[in-house]
Amino acid sequence: MKRQFWLSLPVKDVKISKAFFTKMGFEFNTNYPETEQSASLMLGEHGTVVMLFEESMFRGFCGNEISDAKKSNEVLLSIDAFSKEEVDTFAQKAIAAGGISNHKPYEMTGWMYGCVFSDPDGHKWNVLYMDMGKMPKQAVQNP
Repeated sequence: MKRQFWLSLPVKDVKISKAFFTKMGFEFNTNYPETEQSASLMLGEHGTVVMLFEESMFRGFCGNEISDAKKSNEVLLSIDAFSKEEVDTFAQKAIAAGGISNHKPYEMTGWMYGCVFSDPDGHKWNVLYMDMGKMPKQAVQNP
């Protein structure tokens, strides 16, 4: 089933979150009416939307409490990179924009290179470069 897909994230302050992602180089959906309680972040070449909702508004949608992303992991949001250098640049931008990272970019399993950082609300983001030419054959699955 092919449908539109978007994510919704609770944030404490939409202005702070928007400033963070703008400094990272991301764009916002200008067709969506921005308010003090929401903003529409655009990701990827297909324009996946990540809605940033102020916590009380988000809580109203879900009907229950919001987990503290600074204390536990709720999800890992991954973004692809075209090179190791781009991963390094993302990591530097994340820190400069006010994000937090407890580790430096590193190579994993011989074919992936990445870095995890947290946005101002503690949501975890993973920037990952995958060298498909070095990917082990057992990692490849036939459709």
